[in-house]
Formats: sequence, C-alpha cells, structure tokens
Amino acid sequence: MEGLVFFIWFILISAVSIIMTVYDKWAAKRKKRRVPERTLLSLGIVGGAAAMYLTMKMIRHKTKKKKFMVGLPLEILLHVLIVFCFYFFA
Repeated sequence: MEGLVFFIWFILISAVSIIMTVYDKWAAKRKKRRVPERTLLSLGIVGGAAAMYLTMKMIRHKTKKKKFMVGLPLEILLHVLIVFCFYFFA
C-alpha cells in the first residue's frame, strides 16, 4: 500500500513540477509574473526534481543556472538514496 501512495505522489508532484516549469518559461517570454526559484526548487526537493530537470533540458529553460543544473541532479541523487534506504532497511 505504501508503494502505491509513493507512486501516486511521485506522479502528481512530477506533473505539477512540469506544469510550473513550462509556465515559468512561458511567463519569462511574455514578461509576466514568474514562478519564484525557491518554489521550483521546493517542488524538486519534494519529488519533482527528475521531471523538472528533464523538462528544463527539453525546453531549454534555466539551463545556464548552476542552482538548477547542479541542484536538481543532487536532489535526484537524494531521492534515489532515500528510496534505496527504505527498500533495503525498512
């Protein structure tokens, strides 16, 4: 049951992360109100890092910002380590 909850959370947070990243790119092009970087990084840390990283690479958004191009892969690594620990030690 816990695995299903985790999977649903991962899908939902990934979808929200993709939507927010695409919206931020759209807003940047149109000089509209942007999504704060803190919000994007927070979405990454709670599970959306992989989806956000891939989206940013695909749409070429924030790819020159070290905060994202280093931070998101580190968040992905953290997620992998957490899943590994839960799988082998829980």
